[in-house]
Amino acid sequence: MRIDSHQHFWKYNPKKHAWIDEEMAVIRRDFFPEDLSPLLKHNQIDGCIAVQADQTEDETNFLIELASVNNFIKGVVGWVDLRDKNIEERFLHFKQFNIVKGFRHILQGETPSFMFQQEFKNGISKLKNYNFTYDLLLFPQHIKAATELVRSNPDQMFVIDHIAKPFIKKGTVEGWDVDIKEIAKYPNVYCKISGMVTEADYQFWNRHDFTPYLDIVTEAFGTHRLMYGSDWPVCLVAAKYQEAVEIVTAYYANYSTEEQNQIFGLNAQKFYNL
Repeated sequence: MRIDSHQHFWKYNPKKHAWIDEEMAVIRRDFFPEDLSPLLKHNQIDGCIAVQADQTEDETNFLIELASVNNFIKGVVGWVDLRDKNIEERFLHFKQFNIVKGFRHILQGETPSFMFQQEFKNGISKLKNYNFTYDLLLFPQHIKAATELVRSNPDQMFVIDHIAKPFIKKGTVEGWDVDIKEIAKYPNVYCKISGMVTEADYQFWNRHDFTPYLDIVTEAFGTHRLMYGSDWPVCLVAAKYQEAVEIVTAYYANYSTEEQNQIFGLNAQKFYNL
């Protein structure tokens, strides 16, 4: 089964989606399963993981509802306030929905010290009791703090979104490379090969811009802890869906069929217990 491990749906709202700036105006509209389904089929992708884009439980419920009537949505990564003193009640509530596989907070919008808050750490420590995963949405400056979080929770499964957003537009790996290799030493951490085109020059990127970054994450995580994700529809500000797929397909073209199958589905199946 081929899986797109990272994409979003939304009913566009200028206030809720204020992060979509003028440069990204092309995605200032609704995106629903009926928009994604033909793209998956055209690229021989069997299913996807729908990831939160808004930090409310309403967002999680919205994704659960979409998944209930679209069986190609194989899992939901929702949002819940991990700092809630009644967090286990919230986990119990969402555990009744088999489609909910894990949670995410937009950590890139917080200072790295957010991850050291006792309430947040408490929430993270309880995830494993309910077999929930955790997506780490980071900028490079957050990786060190995330490494401490990962080290402190060896039984919790984490996945880094968008290879932690290195400075692809600048063409530099400095700093990011050292930190991504360090966090990759922990076997409970996977990494999504996603969100790369929006870290490059939207208009003038080429496939080779991504090679140094793919070299580093492939060496660091191995093909058994990497998973492909489109980051659709966000990717559309810089690339068509098929172009995002082709960047990764071309890079791994000379890898074994087994390794390609791991990256394009098997690892996501294992990580998210699909």
